[in-house]
Amino acid sequence: SLLLASISSSSAHGHSDYGSTSEGLGASMTASASSMASVMASSRVSTSSAAVSPTYFTHSGLSGLMLAHIGLMTVAWFFVLPISVMLSVARSRLALATQISFFGLNAAGLLVGTIYNSKTSDLYENNLHHKLGWAITWIFLAQIIVGLLRFYTNGRADNDEADKEERVSFMPISTQHMTGYQQMHPNTVASMHRYSHDSGHGTESDSGRSSSLAGLHEEKDEEMRRFDHRLLDDRAERTGSRRSLGSVNADRFLSRLSQLMPDQLTRIINLFYDAVDVLILIFGFILILTGFVTYAGIFEGHNIFNGLAHSIKGGIFFWYGLLTLGRWMGCFAEYGWAWNVRPPVGVVSARKAKVPSAEFVESFIIFLYGSTNVFLEHLAAWGNAWTAQDLEHVSITIMFFGGGLCGMLVESRKIRDLLNASLSRLDAGQHQYPIKEQWTPPKTYSFSMNPFPGLVILLLGLMMSSHHQHSMVSTMVHKQWGTLFVGFALARAVTYILTYLSPPSSYLPSRPPSEIISSFCLISGGLIFIASNKDTVAAMERYDLNAMFVFTVTMGWTAFLMAWQIIVLAVKGWAVRRRQSVTHPARGTLARALDDEVNSGG
Repeated sequence: SLLLASISSSSAHGHSDYGSTSEGLGASMTASASSMASVMASSRVSTSSAAVSPTYFTHSGLSGLMLAHIGLMTVAWFFVLPISVMLSVARSRLALATQISFFGLNAAGLLVGTIYNSKTSDLYENNLHHKLGWAITWIFLAQIIVGLLRFYTNGRADNDEADKEERVSFMPISTQHMTGYQQMHPNTVASMHRYSHDSGHGTESDSGRSSSLAGLHEEKDEEMRRFDHRLLDDRAERTGSRRSLGSVNADRFLSRLSQLMPDQLTRIINLFYDAVDVLILIFGFILILTGFVTYAGIFEGHNIFNGLAHSIKGGIFFWYGLLTLGRWMGCFAEYGWAWNVRPPVGVVSARKAKVPSAEFVESFIIFLYGSTNVFLEHLAAWGNAWTAQDLEHVSITIMFFGGGLCGMLVESRKIRDLLNASLSRLDAGQHQYPIKEQWTPPKTYSFSMNPFPGLVILLLGLMMSSHHQHSMVSTMVHKQWGTLFVGFALARAVTYILTYLSPPSSYLPSRPPSEIISSFCLISGGLIFIASNKDTVAAMERYDLNAMFVFTVTMGWTAFLMAWQIIVLAVKGWAVRRRQSVTHPARGTLARALDDEVNSGG
């Protein structure tokens, strides 16, 4: 809607001939500009009926209500909801308050939209935005109710799983790092954890040191018992003294209801709650996109196929960029996705240790797209003869199919072992001077460097940069997002070069700077991909806007969106650290001290 507002303000300066936009390109472009102007004029005549058809964008009545609806929904879905989701994922006590705040803003936006619709004729019949908005609202309301029940059930099944994760990650620090920290800061560690027979004064004798070693297992058992008590105290603190809504009757009702719920039902509602946390942001993206479509009055009739193709494919690259930026910030580090060494079992749970690499997931998505979309490229012209452009699109899907399959094979450890079969038959002991280091796997084996996802997207960008379109504006817009995809592939290549020269050696995210560029190119390229559909390009031509308008607006919003994502994930980290400092003060103090050592380079 902000993009449409910019269009309306720019069109207020008057409609200029298309040939005038070619000034400064040289006299050699005059003839081509004149011919393009005639083509544009004929295009306007052919689309005159569509231009005069009323839309919510061109409807001037009650514009204040529409702007209020857009403003409330933007604040709710773009600003409040991401914070709410991050607090919920972090299991913060503030999550319920932010969820209720989001629901209130969303309800206010729905009320304003309902009033607007009651006073305005239906300008986009049977649109998806209205139906989807109500459906998502009811789903989120159900999540709030489930959150209240979780608030009173002590989390039961959810907390049991969380306790397992807590025990696994009780001390997610290597022995070497812990020993080094004890040597540098003996007083700090001693104040956080001191054996019962150690008074803290003077030094231990050799006999005292021997007795400490002899009773090491007993001390560990005692420490785990104390840790279990802290877990129980954590449950009581989270849901005991603070589980109050300010109403005695409401507290009693919800407490009794939670006690009557069986454990199996509790697990089901916890699964539903977590699923909504994962999917609600994607639902919000779809809701905003359908709102833009409804407001602009596009994707009607046969053009819906072109609109869906650009929206789905561009949306995939958009979210791919957000995930790439999340990986750079440290998300999914427990899976080894944050350009770090994958933590083994003992530091993370066995379930997390079995998750495939990020490159395998990328290759699988590319393979899945190619294997399914090959049957959909001719859907818009079903029953008609195949054209050369249809065959081009099918060839792209076959490239995705083959490239994704190659990427998955490269990630397979079994395949790599089979490729080493010729050398594995040799016996190092048969040689006169066996050198053990020559039979040690290279350091690069411990980290995935798979070029196929980047290669596929590089080729896609090159193809789209030179893909023939029906107008010059459409060709330039396609060239923009194609060039951005090429930029992503080049930046990812730089990442692999850096990691090949210096493979990650820590569980902490390495944060290669080239991945920031990768995410920027994917996010902005995905948005321009969505905007390159036929109806949006036709609207640009109708208002005499050139391709650089979409490019510059998208660059600005991409930079702002990336900054907002960094802030949102920082809020999640703050919530996690705050919860740890409350539930496990000693571990939180040690974690902060080690973070200070890492940040200071000590």
